[in-house]
Amino acid sequence: MIWKFSLRLGFFVFLTAAGGFGAKAQDPAASATSTSQTLARENGDGASDHDKTPALQHRNRRYQIHSADVLELSFPFTPEFNQTVTVQPDGYITLRGADGIRVEGQTLPEATTSLRTAYGKVLHDPVINVELKDFEKPYFIVGGEVGRPGKFDLRGETSATEAVAIAGGLKDSAKHSQVLLFHRVPDGWMQVKKLDMKKMMKNADLNEDAYLQPGDFLYVPKNTMSKIGKFLPTSSLGLYANPGVL
Repeated sequence: MIWKFSLRLGFFVFLTAAGGFGAKAQDPAASATSTSQTLARENGDGASDHDKTPALQHRNRRYQIHSADVLELSFPFTPEFNQTVTVQPDGYITLRGADGIRVEGQTLPEATTSLRTAYGKVLHDPVINVELKDFEKPYFIVGGEVGRPGKFDLRGETSATEAVAIAGGLKDSAKHSQVLLFHRVPDGWMQVKKLDMKKMMKNADLNEDAYLQPGDFLYVPKNTMSKIGKFLPTSSLGLYANPGVL
């Protein structure tokens, strides 16, 4: 009897302890989510530039090389390799004494690193200075229901709402709750962000505004009434404009 009682008591203690450990164990999915969020916070990842707040978004923004840009390469210790190159339409540059490399989309520091790697095959620890001699001036495009749609110079930090103002402001026919911001990313993909400018203006809160990057396209669509207005008879439009007149 004593042996059976001790065995049952031991089994009960084991189950209780196991239950306690089970209560403390984390759900694997929750743990993975927590870990990924922590890493994202530490690395500054987890959101595109347009999704970040304006204060974070414009940090560390550097000019990215485009096709037709002109780069001057100087080699202080091996001047025979000095040269001026133009970025070709495919993003590559032809180099003297080394294989061509693709530099489109890179910043100047990144391009310098790529050049050192390329010339490291023919020179020992090459020292290369890269200077941007001619480049495509930063610009943005605004289209759709604005006063003056077109292409504009991007001078300094410009938000989407400021870009609309530069383009003449919103028309009455604009659907400013669904303004679209298009941004081209590497490998030919296009990133799209929807901006609710109606909400921003109503709440006097620009925290959801986005800073433009060179080459961005801001499109303001038409509202529903503007789309169907041309199909309504003039008398019907009069009722919408003056509902009290019957």
